[in-house]
Amino acid sequence: MELGTRTSHDLVQSDKVEGTAVFGPDGERLGSVDHFMVDKVSGQVEYAVLAFGGLFGLGHKHYPLPWKTLSYDTEKGGYTVNVTKEQLEGAPSYESGDAPDYDKAYGDRVYSYYGLSYVY
Repeated sequence: MELGTRTSHDLVQSDKVEGTAVFGPDGERLGSVDHFMVDKVSGQVEYAVLAFGGLFGLGHKHYPLPWKTLSYDTEKGGYTVNVTKEQLEGAPSYESGDAPDYDKAYGDRVYSYYGLSYVY
């Protein structure tokens, strides 16, 4: 693709990302993207917040995943992450309606959990 040339397949509306399935390395569905967090200044997506756990969509927790940990898999029609269900259960998370301050300290905690460096 030439610089400055984009197709409609390169972009996706935010409402199309929300609800998209997220799969672990074994192909098992972990949950779905509940929402994502966008940096107000750069406009870049920082986190996909995964809805995981609970039954029938109730009682799930929110797990921020650094956006760069997700890869879109066209065959699955969803995102894949190199995180197992067991790893996810120990990851930084929060209850619905109890979102943390997405500040540097929280970013460091989330990114370091996934073996990444947080650039603030």
